[in-house]
Amino acid sequence: MRIALLADLHANREATEACLAALERERCTHHVFLGDLIGYGADPGWVVDTVRAQVERGAVAVLGNHDQAAIEAPSERMVPEARAAIAWTQGRLDEAQTAFLRALPLQVEEDDRLYVHANAWAPADWSYVSGRAAATRSLEATAQRLTFCGHEHRPALYYAQPGPAGHFEPVSGQPVPLRGSRRWLAIPGACGQPRDGDPAAACAVYDSDDGSLTFLRVPYDHERAAAKIVAAGLPGAFAQRLLTGG
Repeated sequence: MRIALLADLHANREATEACLAALERERCTHHVFLGDLIGYGADPGWVVDTVRAQVERGAVAVLGNHDQAAIEAPSERMVPEARAAIAWTQGRLDEAQTAFLRALPLQVEEDDRLYVHANAWAPADWSYVSGRAAATRSLEATAQRLTFCGHEHRPALYYAQPGPAGHFEPVSGQPVPLRGSRRWLAIPGACGQPRDGDPAAACAVYDSDDGSLTFLRVPYDHERAAAKIVAAGLPGAFAQRLLTGG
């Protein structure tokens, strides 16, 4: 089975459409959405409806911190611009879309895989896996062999070993064999708001038959997505991030 992995769509229709098309070309038959469907971008309703339709066809989706903020209240840990985007988003989601977000689980286990937005040790605290120490803590918190998460907005691949987790620097389009003798944590990167200096959308494909993981970067019309953010009256910094990838 070829599994499509998407994280941090952040209401970016153009990036989501481009990634879904790329993953279809990769012959993916199962989709996993690793949280933060909304926030920052100008098309929250479209993205939620698109993911909901995928879930109705058997996809998996988990709750992200921006999704939670939209159905409850923004955390004080969120910067003011992010809270403003959540308030704007709340006024553009209908009852069915809000109900879908409210029903999302914090994490899902599927075979030997864990899907979670932030980390495995405290999914609801929204702490980042931003380096080897945090990756080690997350790997130690689950018995699953593979952990797939988002939240960090930068692609990364870690593996368990004595001491701090080992780290691979992902290269787009190059399959990495996830050897069965190791336990792994992978962050596919942000579909809707990359922050690693590359404006191309990020996603990944896991092949459960041969055990390989392929990170992808997908060019899309980020200028159009940025212009829609400005036109909506959302903070301009969110548009600038799409233009620069950071």
